[in-house]
Amino acid sequence: MTAARLPIGCLGAGRMGRGIAVAFAYAGHDVTLIDVKARSAEQFATLQTDALGEVRKTLASLARFGLLTKNDAEAVIARIAVAPAPNMAVALAGAGIVFEGVPEVVDLKREVLARASKCVGSDVIIASTTSTILVDDISGSVENPARFLNVHWLNPAYLIPLVEMSPGAGTDPAVTQRVKALLEGIGKVPVVCAATPGFIVPRIQALAMNEAARMVEEGTASAEDIDKAVRYGFGFRFAVLGLLEFIDWGGGDILYYASRYLEGALGSDRYRAPDVIARNMNDGRIGLRTGSGFLDYTGLDIEAYREQRLAALVDLLRHFGLARQPVLDRE
Repeated sequence: MTAARLPIGCLGAGRMGRGIAVAFAYAGHDVTLIDVKARSAEQFATLQTDALGEVRKTLASLARFGLLTKNDAEAVIARIAVAPAPNMAVALAGAGIVFEGVPEVVDLKREVLARASKCVGSDVIIASTTSTILVDDISGSVENPARFLNVHWLNPAYLIPLVEMSPGAGTDPAVTQRVKALLEGIGKVPVVCAATPGFIVPRIQALAMNEAARMVEEGTASAEDIDKAVRYGFGFRFAVLGLLEFIDWGGGDILYYASRYLEGALGSDRYRAPDVIARNMNDGRIGLRTGSGFLDYTGLDIEAYREQRLAALVDLLRHFGLARQPVLDRE
């Protein structure tokens, strides 16, 4: 599977389907959004107008941001069609891959996936965009589930590079690789994670968001200052350094002792470091200082690596308008 003109089918014409449609149409693919709900002709016409209207507004925004011209936008939207539920079989007849994006209701997803899997060839990949439901909880509804996996896009799907892929117990590894190649072909950054609740990003961000809300509740700081701290401190660093890379950067031992202090001072085991932190310490995998941690730095020019990461942080300073020249005393 390549990124060259592969017809895309999207089950559901809501926000996720529209965002995926923009992402693929922008990259040259024809996309059909398929309504999955029985509607009158008038109701469908309203949905179709709303869907294409939102796509048009999205493309107009991208044009204002300098990512395409008005003429480009017309060419992109011409690649997107909306089909009514009774036309599902016809709309999916030539699809190279199908993305399901209906509401997070297990029975509804199972019903829609079962219906769609009968409309395409047995080798056509089908993916759910669910953000909460485990892949194997719905894979059984798909004919030939070896071609099925979860592909979780982050909103807005047409902008956020990351896409989380979660294959099921029976997913053919070749299918995972084909979807990964397709996503990379349209400029996305796919990652693969096990079939576990919360994938990667939702699981991490749920902890961070709850902790931020808890600090407001406790009066630790104002909502404005907490968000400022996240934007210019937490998020600023992690836009360049991954979380595990950052542990290695400072040293796993620092996290271990900081976690022990916070657990005791705040009286909550939610700050307790997982066992892997202590195991890494015991095995000498502290991070950059020892040449390995969560990541392996064997053979890496550590000074050049640090320089590259610091340069990226300086680029962010410039982006935020915070890079300043030194104050010098001049006569």
